[in-house]
Amino acid sequence: MIKVGIFGASGYTGFESLAILRKHPAVELVFATSESAAGQKLSDLYPVAWDIPLIPLADAPLDRVDAVFCCLPHGASMPTVIAARQAGVRVIDLSADFRLTDAQLYQKWYNVPHEAPALLSEAVYGLPEINRARVRETNLLANPGCYPTSVLLALYPLLKAKLLDPAAPIIADSKSGVSGAGRKPSLKTHFVEANENLSPYNIGQSHRHVPEMVQTIANLGGNGEKLIFSPHLVPISRGMLSTVYVSLADDLSAAAAQNLYTETYAAEPMVQVLPTGQLATMAHTQRTHLGVLSVTWLHPRQLIVCSSIDNLGKGAAGQAVQNFNVMFGVEETLGLL
Repeated sequence: MIKVGIFGASGYTGFESLAILRKHPAVELVFATSESAAGQKLSDLYPVAWDIPLIPLADAPLDRVDAVFCCLPHGASMPTVIAARQAGVRVIDLSADFRLTDAQLYQKWYNVPHEAPALLSEAVYGLPEINRARVRETNLLANPGCYPTSVLLALYPLLKAKLLDPAAPIIADSKSGVSGAGRKPSLKTHFVEANENLSPYNIGQSHRHVPEMVQTIANLGGNGEKLIFSPHLVPISRGMLSTVYVSLADDLSAAAAQNLYTETYAAEPMVQVLPTGQLATMAHTQRTHLGVLSVTWLHPRQLIVCSSIDNLGKGAAGQAVQNFNVMFGVEETLGLL
């Protein structure tokens, strides 16, 4: 059995990770931490019958685990990741603290200095559909953000085939359920503000996931600076849908576009491409760990790709466990399907 600990188990991503791992046939859950609820049980915080004790972060026995899931807020994750790596423990980090390769860029977007710049070169960006070989070997996995996961899955076949027009904008219009904002309440997630409403936020290239997407698009040979990203909050608990508009450098038929996506993801266990004429919706992936895509052909040089994930599933905890499975050489879908 692989011995695992969870940091930040009281938040949505921590709880979701714990819910998957407690049923994972290759995992023994050793500890779960919560600074805000230390001394309580998980069943005190959520309507579940799991009397799992929540301990302070400082009491976590790193010498008893093989891997940890770090589900702490951005900025707070770094000291824990440093301690875990010094203890020889493999880390799956669900914060943004190790997604960007440039420490100065991280400080610009997250308004805190990076405490472990030397670890940035060790971290592997955990989109297994793109980086599976590197995920398998890493000891520090930077789990992607939910919005970037949905957008990058939509773009990857075109980037891999070098079909995107480098001079044309890439427009990603994305919608997320309220749980994407985390469990800590705020005015925008207040029921009266969010219910029966559709709210754009952090548009105009101001969302913190922008540099993560720009970096990955550039790493795949595309022009990430052409990305225009507009996120929206929708009044549902969970789910995510990105509608991505792209222009192509060369003519592509409708059949060729569909085949490109189908063939790219044919062997991917956690990504499904819908047949021509069907459109991906939030309902396709809610409460699953899948990504579902649909391709709409407009004309030989323009496509619309709809990309559906659950923001807590393939967008967070589900993808983290998928990466964990790859890292430890067990069946990639174990505990997920």
